[in-house]
Amino acid sequence: MLGTHFRTGSPIWIDLGSPDTEAAVAFYGAVFGWEFASAGPAGGGYGFFQKNGGMVAGLGPLTEQGARSAWMTYFRTDDARATARAVTDAGGRLRAEPVSMGETTFAQFTDPQGAQFAVLQNGQGLQRASEVGALVWAELHVGDPQAAIGFYRHLFGWRSQEMQAPGMTYQVLSIGEGDQQEGSFGGVAPLQDDREDARWVPYFAVADADAIVAATGDSGGSVLMPAANVPGVGRIAWLSDPARAVFAVLRPDPRQT
Repeated sequence: MLGTHFRTGSPIWIDLGSPDTEAAVAFYGAVFGWEFASAGPAGGGYGFFQKNGGMVAGLGPLTEQGARSAWMTYFRTDDARATARAVTDAGGRLRAEPVSMGETTFAQFTDPQGAQFAVLQNGQGLQRASEVGALVWAELHVGDPQAAIGFYRHLFGWRSQEMQAPGMTYQVLSIGEGDQQEGSFGGVAPLQDDREDARWVPYFAVADADAIVAATGDSGGSVLMPAANVPGVGRIAWLSDPARAVFAVLRPDPRQT
């Protein structure tokens, strides 16, 4: 289960790059009830989404020429520079060199199939996870799931377990130590359309997926996949905000929690 006790390879942070941060604050406030706290004048427009007094995500302006609004998932590493070398050795690309701010170091990458991700060393990390309004699952969509699993296992030592899902074989990911089910945090699914981009998609826990779908539409977002029940998992929906950043929501099956 995804939590806030971070180990090597755990999802530790997520943030949104947006062309209009004020609009993003308004949208996610309306949909999830998030509040926003600026990092201050030295933060370059960056700040933090909060829920019940704890940080659930970051938000900042787009800084790359031609960049599209998207959510970025960060994984914990003990050595960001060593991870950067491992990424390029395994066929991935460096998007942003490791940068240190005090004791914290972060870097951004693209995996061999085009999915973007990042790492964080010695960072604060999420203060809320696996509760309503917070990150509950991280899901990778790629053309070749087995190759992707091999790539990330090389970086983080992740384990995977196959399960059958409607219309596909799904791989559940867990960190490389302890109980596999307890350490699960995400999964890998094959792309359903050749026109899709490979990407990591964050899932946020919700009490009512249908209400979130309605709130998304009312707030200028789009419904990519209406709310639907997935046996043994819960009720999920795929959505995008007004700037087309993709995210998903999950009302977990109470029998699985």
